[in-house]
Amino acid sequence: MELEDQWWTGQLAADIYQALRYRELKLPSFKGQSPQLSLRRYFADLIAIVSNRFRLCPAARHLAVYLLDLFMDRYDVTVQQLHMVSLSCLLLASKFEEREDRVPKLETLNSLGCMSSMNLVLTKQGLLHMELLLLETFQWNLYLPTAAHFIEYYLSIAVNEGDLHDGWPMTCLEKTKLYMAKYADYFLEVSLQDHVFLCFAPSLVAAACVATSRLILHLSPTWPNRLQRLSGYSWDNLVPCAEKLLIAHDSDVKEANKQKCVQPGQQQQQQGQTAFNSSGQTATVAPYLQRSSMQYPQQAPNHRPASYLSHSTSSLQAPNVPQHGAAQPITTSLEPKSNIPNRAYQVSMHYTCTAPCFDR
Repeated sequence: MELEDQWWTGQLAADIYQALRYRELKLPSFKGQSPQLSLRRYFADLIAIVSNRFRLCPAARHLAVYLLDLFMDRYDVTVQQLHMVSLSCLLLASKFEEREDRVPKLETLNSLGCMSSMNLVLTKQGLLHMELLLLETFQWNLYLPTAAHFIEYYLSIAVNEGDLHDGWPMTCLEKTKLYMAKYADYFLEVSLQDHVFLCFAPSLVAAACVATSRLILHLSPTWPNRLQRLSGYSWDNLVPCAEKLLIAHDSDVKEANKQKCVQPGQQQQQQGQTAFNSSGQTATVAPYLQRSSMQYPQQAPNHRPASYLSHSTSSLQAPNVPQHGAAQPITTSLEPKSNIPNRAYQVSMHYTCTAPCFDR
């Protein structure tokens, strides 16, 4: 997005932040009306895994998923075409956010294990046509801020030597900063997994990722005045999004605990499944979410956030689509949507299970 490296540490950081906040006010609306919305998670995982394979920056990954969301929201796209759309979104996003030498090449994409396992072959002409369609859809404007564009700005002051851990002064500031960065990155990736997070402004999602990380790491106050002033968000503003992040974290904790009990033979059969569960589930609201001054319940299991980015490109399982033996080139013939009802995504967000922090 034409931003210098570590812009959040420079003299223009406040101005750049305000420019991003202004730009997010003009982001296209997301209606959640795609008939293939149930497959959205799979293709978000595909983008994330390929992005991880090429070591692309989080901003490129998040922009690619956002482009996919907006494109699916406007077009009827077959499952076969969605593979081409997803990878084209990633290529466009990487060209916009990364250096030229880091942009994935066609030959390398076709050599990935996930491509052969899905029996897909990308062509240069097909990619060019799809990229052109994407650019025309977004009127050649890819200046679309995501939560990944805000997170580092908040992390720059997310931990302070004056913060308390479990009511006591921190014993190691640098170690706490490291854990904060890891958890914030984890929650940032969680926000990619469900389109429900698109109902929040990207800057708010990023702020909620930092606030939830502080909550889990037992730092108090959970949302200090310095972060409120920097972000412009109060704790009450963040609670709805933080609840959803905690629900996903709770699911990951339970999934990780289940995996410990799985027999070796059964564990092999479950490889390739993503670590995140859908956040469309119910539990009970924890009262501490309503007050930022309360401490997160203490628990000390040695769980660390799981990430689907650790999966290999050959572990992703394609949705059920007809196969015809030979690899099939993907065409780009798409039809705009018409008269598709708006399907609002509603989740009763509650949280009961305490979430663990890193080993200290």
